[in-house]
Amino acid sequence: MFEALRRAARNAYHLILLAWAAALGAGLGLGSALLVLEGEYPFGERRVQAWVAWPSVGSPSSDPYARAIMARSADVPLALGEGIAFHADTDELGRPLDAACSYVVSGETPVARAWTVTLYDLDGRVLETPQRRAGLASPQMLRDEAGGVTIALAPGPRPGNWLQLPGAGRFQAVLRLYDSPVSGALGWLDDGAMPRIVRLSCPGEATS
Repeated sequence: MFEALRRAARNAYHLILLAWAAALGAGLGLGSALLVLEGEYPFGERRVQAWVAWPSVGSPSSDPYARAIMARSADVPLALGEGIAFHADTDELGRPLDAACSYVVSGETPVARAWTVTLYDLDGRVLETPQRRAGLASPQMLRDEAGGVTIALAPGPRPGNWLQLPGAGRFQAVLRLYDSPVSGALGWLDDGAMPRIVRLSCPGEATS
């Protein structure tokens, strides 16, 4: 009788260990998958200065993680034949973009039929500001005598091309190039081929 009880206790112990191992494996697997789905695309990143793009995301050969992230976020990326989107959540020195600070975006942009700059929070929502304008398109931008474009990002009004910041919180800028050869050939892009994101001032620091 005692032997039967020992066998039953031993079997129950083994079953508990198996159930614990299965629950731990499922938790780790689901947790790691959720962590990946909540973050950026894990593969195919191309970075130029502060800007990062995932050119393969809009192609038929995109990886399963990218497709899962798109399905979860309902994001519809530009296809390779349409263009490409570059994201930046830091300035050119790697400092996080802060909506309490002032920035200027200027410099060359890659060849494209048209391009836009739009501001979002880190969750991908369009920035809400009193100005009620979170983006600018290349045809409507004011240009200097040399044809260059400078965009001010600041909480207060600025002359020329200006996008208002809400005055607090992190944000990201998205540069979309439409009908651009860059979408199929990022290898030739160097640091001078993309606009610079320069922080001019922040509360409590001297203007640079």
